[in-house]
Amino acid sequence: MDQDIQNKPEKNPDQPEEVLKDQEKHKGNFWSKISIPLLAIVTGLLIGAILIAATSPAVYDAFGESFWSGIKTAFSEIFISYKALFTGSIGDPVRIFNAIASGEKQAIYEAINPFLESLVQATPYIFAGLAVALGFRAGLFNIGVEGQLFIGAACATFVGYAVKGLPWIIHMPLAFIAGGLGGALWGFIAGFLKAKTGAHEVINTIMLNWIAFRLTEWLLSGPMTRPGSGGMPISPIIEESAQIPQFFPSPVRFHLGFFIALAFAWLIWWILFKTKWGLNMRTVGTNPRAAKYAGLNVNTTTMIGMALSGALAGLAGSIQILAVNRSMALGLSSGYGFDSIALALIGNNHPLGVVLSSILFGTLRNGATRMMVVSKIPIDIVSVIQAIILMFVAAPAIIRALYRLRKPKQEETTVFVSGWGGGQ
Repeated sequence: MDQDIQNKPEKNPDQPEEVLKDQEKHKGNFWSKISIPLLAIVTGLLIGAILIAATSPAVYDAFGESFWSGIKTAFSEIFISYKALFTGSIGDPVRIFNAIASGEKQAIYEAINPFLESLVQATPYIFAGLAVALGFRAGLFNIGVEGQLFIGAACATFVGYAVKGLPWIIHMPLAFIAGGLGGALWGFIAGFLKAKTGAHEVINTIMLNWIAFRLTEWLLSGPMTRPGSGGMPISPIIEESAQIPQFFPSPVRFHLGFFIALAFAWLIWWILFKTKWGLNMRTVGTNPRAAKYAGLNVNTTTMIGMALSGALAGLAGSIQILAVNRSMALGLSSGYGFDSIALALIGNNHPLGVVLSSILFGTLRNGATRMMVVSKIPIDIVSVIQAIILMFVAAPAIIRALYRLRKPKQEETTVFVSGWGGGQ
């Protein structure tokens, strides 16, 4: 009883009772939204620790000696693995401190490079995650982000090396936008088929993925092959005027694209939650029949929503080509498009949540290599941890049962919509 009294906010006599109730309700809603993803991450790391111990030969050898020796070795292996994961993705605090104390710029750059490299890995994740989240908000399951990413990368690459003589201020945005348009076209095809024929977007986008893979393979092996590559499926290097600048000398690859991704995350948030057009899109995604009854053009919203989702996926490919790879090869993406589904779910289909989950996945991906080298733990363990986190986010009832959380009450909300684009 005393604890409940202490947890209640102090009443301000100048504030009405309704304001205090709204504040308390907002705090509860905020915690209910972030508690499941946070606890899913913690639980995933705990289960990952068990997997690390279970896959370590040293632990089995230690259990052969004695039970306590096995337990001690298990904790040691877990500590070494997660320490390597941390230092490989964030950096070694001792090394960073020594580098700052020395005052040598190159030493400082190399010391903080693990953290900056995690942000580099997170940048295409942000665009891809926003693509899936926007699709979900519009009631569309865009499982074709990987293919749209490849098409966007191919378009950005072509404009990047084929167009010459332009200044950086024109060439770089032109190549970047070309990638977005390529992805938008690939997404629009699926949206058009759904709107006009009723064909499900999941099937359409899966098929379009394979078309995109084979199309880019043909382009890289034929019209876009780099001269002198010996037939290798790789494109020419893009012009320097098309490259998104990196901030530090090699080997640090941190680039302007990370801040461009953050700007797009803010733009998507503003469109979805601060404009009538975004409200209409979310309304169509929530209840298409009610939206149609309210006068909204559901088919047009479907096509535009899918095109915008594809555009964001295409920008993920653009950013990877223009800022990091500088040319296109078949191994462009290591599953960014498919991981983006997990990012959107963990981020609750909110742009801020997508940014945070993208940084998490970028950190895990970047630190996994060092964890494998230092502790000899298979790199696939990180993929398993990511899958476990996604599983718990997708099944929140498990997390609530494990941590004895109350199920949030369903709130009644009233949505007022107008015609397409805010018109009557």
